[in-house]
Amino acid sequence: MKRFIFYALIFFAAPAFTQSAGKMLWGNINYLRENFNEADVKYREALTKKPELPQANYNLGNAKYRQEQYGAAATKYTDAIQKTNNPEKLSQYYYNMGNAHFKNNDFKASVEAYKNALRQNPENADARHNLVLAQQMLRQQQQQEEQNQQEQNNEENKENKNEDSKQQQQQQQQQQNMQVQPGQISKDDAERLLNALEQQEKQVLDKLEKQKAAVKKVPVDKEW
Repeated sequence: MKRFIFYALIFFAAPAFTQSAGKMLWGNINYLRENFNEADVKYREALTKKPELPQANYNLGNAKYRQEQYGAAATKYTDAIQKTNNPEKLSQYYYNMGNAHFKNNDFKASVEAYKNALRQNPENADARHNLVLAQQMLRQQQQQEEQNQQEQNNEENKENKNEDSKQQQQQQQQQQNMQVQPGQISKDDAERLLNALEQQEKQVLDKLEKQKAAVKKVPVDKEW
């Protein structure tokens, strides 16, 4: 069963009410009121005043996440991770990064983020649960990709066979067109046959003439 426990805002006490702290405060107020777009604006204003604040990057990532801007949320979690060495907070940041990648269907990155969350805090039960879920989704995604690739290969093979068959038919048709059709002879063959017939006819006539010349008249008996 899917579950996502989203680690939300980090509230911090500033030694003095600085401009960045004021922007963070209004960002948090708007976030709690679910005015995520306005919270987004305030967190970004806080970062312009104090870019090194990991809390501002993290909370901005949460605002992006709530606006379903999962890629942007993962980027801000990365920024927050680079600005702290606290293992507990790192586990929290990596966990929400895993959630953002999961929502973006990037299950491979999600798996790695949950693993990092557990490396920072092995007791993070939510990260362990979501890691198993992300691994299952990654396997399904890979299986689907393999199936799609196989179907594509089969379709390409089918198209290649159809093309080969078409070319073979064209070649056969060309060969048939080059062959003399039954009952037909070429012009040269017709002339040769006519000459042969004329020669045979001449030979027969010559033979008949010779036979006539060799016939002798039969004498007729006179009546007495």
